[in-house]
Amino acid sequence: MGTLEGKVLFITGGSRGIGLAVAIRAGRDGARIAIAAKTSEPHPKLPGTIHSAADEIRNAGGEALPIQCDIRFADQIDAAVAKTVEAFGGIDVCINNASAISLTSTLDTAVKTFDLMNQLNYRGAWLTSRACMPHLLKAANPHILNFSPPLNLDPCWFGPNAAYTIAKYNMSLIVLGLAEEFKGRVAVNALWPKTVIDTAALRIIDQDLARHSRKPAIMADAAHAILTRELEETGRFFIDEAVLRDEGVTDFGCYACVPGATLQRDFFLDA
Repeated sequence: MGTLEGKVLFITGGSRGIGLAVAIRAGRDGARIAIAAKTSEPHPKLPGTIHSAADEIRNAGGEALPIQCDIRFADQIDAAVAKTVEAFGGIDVCINNASAISLTSTLDTAVKTFDLMNQLNYRGAWLTSRACMPHLLKAANPHILNFSPPLNLDPCWFGPNAAYTIAKYNMSLIVLGLAEEFKGRVAVNALWPKTVIDTAALRIIDQDLARHSRKPAIMADAAHAILTRELEETGRFFIDEAVLRDEGVTDFGCYACVPGATLQRDFFLDA
């Protein structure tokens, strides 16, 4: 694999879970990473803050800039991007990781929950990409990577939780649009896990599902592989395991939370 040494990454929601795993993996290369997330003080239910994330990145060998930022607000994103550029001199990679999930039916989805999913999942991704774009256009081999699914229009993915599916698919539509608009100048791609990933958010939804999940490290390794590829790889909807197989990985046992357990396929993927 290539290296992210010296590259500047702007990651939303990177105080825990997949975003933090990606940041630590980049930190091992010696990357410089801005963690733009809301949690600056410990959360009663969720582990990690922007400051603990920064410590983990530094311990891995990277540089870290913790920035408290709520991506529902454009002015906060603009300020976070400006701080990153001031500290590190530019931005090479934008990772849209921050997201909200509610696997609820229409009548069971509160309006504020609907608004939150749309504000974070795709509006936030669009605002963040837009704010980073002037700096990405100045970078060598710049990338935007959204953690969003392939656009599978099978109705089975809409019926049970239409609000979440729509919010997440809109995040994927951003990939299609920006990849075409900035073709040859910025690589814009999506990455999605083949199996459910063990995160704090997942454990709130279903504690038992963690036994049938993979560790966030598989998404981190796949993201690293994508971000070190050339600009021609754009407008793609990558699946983590397939990316790593292309890199020559054949043994995925190290990623399982429980060795030998049956793994649960993630949403939006055909069997």
